[in-house]
Amino acid sequence: MSEFLETVMLICFGLSWPVTLLKKLRAKNASSTSLAFMILILVGYAAGITAKVMTTGCNYVFYVYIFNVLMVLANLLTTLYFRAKAGHAKRNARGNAPNALYAK
Repeated sequence: MSEFLETVMLICFGLSWPVTLLKKLRAKNASSTSLAFMILILVGYAAGITAKVMTTGCNYVFYVYIFNVLMVLANLLTTLYFRAKAGHAKRNARGNAPNALYAK
């Protein structure tokens, strides 16, 4: 029963990640996303995965953890991408881009 309840908790938490990812992709912006928060979530999921492997092995709850980790990583990568893209656009606007010397 405890594994079932843990799975329900993970599914409830896990449903927010694809929704957040879609919002970011549609808006093409990740300004409201906290990198520190996502890293803390990944550390928590790593602890949960480690606990599962040490106690019950790779059961169905383990795979829900893996899905959640993949969703957080996708969110983290899109956040880094959009922040880098925004920073590049700001540098271009100021004329401080690495290729600004070659701009026509």
